[in-house]
Amino acid sequence: MPTQELAASFGRLAANHLWQSTGFAAVAVLLALALRANTARARYWLWLTASVKFLIPFSVLAAIGGSLGRWLVPTVPVSRFPSVIAEIVQPFTPLQDALLPAASVPLPATPALLPPVLLALWLCGFAAVLLYWWVRWRRVAAAVRASLPLTQGREVESLHRLQWGGPPGLPSSTVSLVSSTASLEPGIFGIFRPVLWLPAGIANRLEDAELEAILAHELCHARRRDNLTAAIHMAVEAIFWFHPLVWWLGARLTEERERACDEEVVRMGGEPQIYAESILKVCEFYLASPVACAAGVTGGELKKRIEGIMTNRFARKLSYGKKLLLASVAFLVIAGPIVMGLMNPARSRAQAQTAAPLSFDVASVKVPLDQGVFGTRPRRSPGRFTWTTQLAYL
Repeated sequence: MPTQELAASFGRLAANHLWQSTGFAAVAVLLALALRANTARARYWLWLTASVKFLIPFSVLAAIGGSLGRWLVPTVPVSRFPSVIAEIVQPFTPLQDALLPAASVPLPATPALLPPVLLALWLCGFAAVLLYWWVRWRRVAAAVRASLPLTQGREVESLHRLQWGGPPGLPSSTVSLVSSTASLEPGIFGIFRPVLWLPAGIANRLEDAELEAILAHELCHARRRDNLTAAIHMAVEAIFWFHPLVWWLGARLTEERERACDEEVVRMGGEPQIYAESILKVCEFYLASPVACAAGVTGGELKKRIEGIMTNRFARKLSYGKKLLLASVAFLVIAGPIVMGLMNPARSRAQAQTAAPLSFDVASVKVPLDQGVFGTRPRRSPGRFTWTTQLAYL
């Protein structure tokens, strides 16, 4: 396939994937509105699903269904319905196929310089986003490397009470506790081996109950694997840096993950007023975490968080009807492309069986020269032309 045609095909695939992911995010917005009275954890996983959709094209699921369909689905009569669905989910088709008849002259091809220019522009944006996150990550990593392990003190005692003698719901496994001289807020650093770092001297600024509330918040981040999910969305932002919706999803993820941790801390028995005061004190004395994959305590819309904590206005759990709604949407999103892939192989086989017999406009017969010398004698009749050959073997 020529390079220009390959670039055009890739462009159509990318355009289809972008509009499908955007449409899925729009559905997630509608579902989030329906869940606005429920827990922040439900909305968080909804936004995360919309983010992960940018990494998984529907065509991948359709290809899986096609692979299964070649040996699972029997031959069925030809139906127009699967092809209609395929045309709907992939509206970006070649212009000469969609707008021009077969005998028409094709439209002029895309300028050869456009694909390389677009690719270079995307690479520049991709590299800029990666560099931005890398510089900020290095700043936190340097602070963690320069920190000192904490083995005694009020911080260690508070952490031990929360992990082993605190309310149910907190993780029983330990995390490494370190003290840093950097002016960053308390936070969880790392994905697979998380480290909980505290600013040096934070115990002198917070009461025991306030310190325990901050530690409980960070342990919730560790249990939920928020750093891992944040890293996944950072990859989405780097790849699709040109899409404004991706950055909007990142803000929603940060907001809902902090509110989800707030709900857990209060649900496990944290005093709302003490917890709110501890967050405000951290905001007063320390800087926010520079990267989303190093979960702190001051993220999200602080005013709404404090208002929710103080009024104890945390939402209800999902009802049976809403759980059924989310399960139905998830099933349609995953099963729909797979079913399309399952039906396409069967449709192709049925079309092959009902195809018209082969016909030839021109036929030729070649006789090897070493077979002999031959003469020819044409004979014509209405609708037929016959050519006879006489061989004379040497």
